Amino acid sequence: MKKTLFLSPPSFDGFDGGAGSRYQAKREITSFWYPTWLAQPAAMVPGSKLIDAPPHNLSVEDVLKQAADYDLVIMHTSTPSLANDVECARRLKEQKPSIKVGFIGAHVAVLPEQTLTDNPVIDFVCRHEFDYTCRELAEDKPWNEIAGLSWRDSNGELKRTADRALIENWDEMPSVFPTYEANLDITKYFIGYLLHPYVSFYTGRGCPAKCTFCLWPQTIGGHAYRTKSPEAVGREMEIAKSIWGSKVREYMFDDDTFTINEQRAIEISKHMKRLNLTWSCNARAHVKYDTLKELRDNGLRLLLVGFESGNQQILNRIKKGIKLEMAREFMQNCKKLGIKVHGTFIIGLPIETPETVEETIRFAKELDPHTIQVSIAAPYPGTELYDQAMANNWFSREALISGSGIQVSTLQYDQMSPAQIEDAVERMYRQFYFRPGKIGSIVAEMLGDRQMLVRRLREGGEFFSYLRERKEQVKLRRSEAAAV
Repeated sequence: MKKTLFLSPPSFDGFDGGAGSRYQAKREITSFWYPTWLAQPAAMVPGSKLIDAPPHNLSVEDVLKQAADYDLVIMHTSTPSLANDVECARRLKEQKPSIKVGFIGAHVAVLPEQTLTDNPVIDFVCRHEFDYTCRELAEDKPWNEIAGLSWRDSNGELKRTADRALIENWDEMPSVFPTYEANLDITKYFIGYLLHPYVSFYTGRGCPAKCTFCLWPQTIGGHAYRTKSPEAVGREMEIAKSIWGSKVREYMFDDDTFTINEQRAIEISKHMKRLNLTWSCNARAHVKYDTLKELRDNGLRLLLVGFESGNQQILNRIKKGIKLEMAREFMQNCKKLGIKVHGTFIIGLPIETPETVEETIRFAKELDPHTIQVSIAAPYPGTELYDQAMANNWFSREALISGSGIQVSTLQYDQMSPAQIEDAVERMYRQFYFRPGKIGSIVAEMLGDRQMLVRRLREGGEFFSYLRERKEQVKLRRSEAAAV
């Protein structure tokens, strides 16, 4: 075996690039998802090391010290962080020219040859579902015999093997929990709506939904939901409890849509109840009342639900597959059952107008989930949204993130400029959270839990700082536009 390092490299201060991060950027408050894309292949390579630099506040110099003894480095990258990650690769090669450095992630899965051509410092990229590709690289198998690999040979010529088939037998995939335990400090991972400390992981990959903006199903995981059996997940949760006991306050099933198979979700929830574990998951607003009730009775605390927009035409355009009335009924059911909901919304979807933004703000206030996240529509390569933006000339001159790592708008429409889209994000946050009822519920939550009190005070300061920084960006863009 080659001595292998799996690396999530240092990036912008507060940059969240973990697998659960649908949009890689600096968040409104400190947020870090677990590096599940790296942890899964790391769990398959004996003796390997996993470094997740951003949440552990590691600099490039810190990483270089730890990487000196390794022969193979596999780095996770994203479209917004690619240039930064390439620079880290350059530093690694500069320190040890013999080291082989390759990239994984959605960007290189879609643009492998372009990535290699533009960045000669990268030795290889692993395409699509890359877990076994990484393992075979670590086993020092000849590169021309490794499916799903693109690389540059000794003459500088680009080479490519056949695509690797998607993983079907997920019960054979080892648990990531021992890898987490050996390499990560779980107290460094925060998500505003999850209890702390939390642990997130996958029980499968793929999502049958066809949302045009969604990154992972269109680039790596595919649309067939391939999963571990409930029995295998139950055994995995036994491993988790043996490692952390009561230290972990919540487990997050980060599958794109964990509830798409309601009976499987129920069977897994029975194991969570057996082990007395609190949990949350991603869900669509399709889940039936009876299913929600059974999941709640088996330890479900919170659902992460993408509502996206309050305009039905926009939802139809992005192939969301839900109706506004369905979302309303779903939220009513969750409130009846006492299930908290973190609702996610997107500003700047095709074809946004000032009027549709106001519809979305009103809809969010009507649904009144426990918390919300407002993102800017991001057209990543490999998604249908990206192809639509290219075909319709919707791209602005902006990058996906600012120089400080905050998400900005790279899309524009006849009635919505990038600055207007960004301004709408701040306006939506303010109108949703600065309501007497919502402020009252937040205060009540803080008074009932000292840890939550301390945490919400910290997050409040971060949130206001984020709004100030975003407002400054919008002002800067407007002044630049006026100058032009």
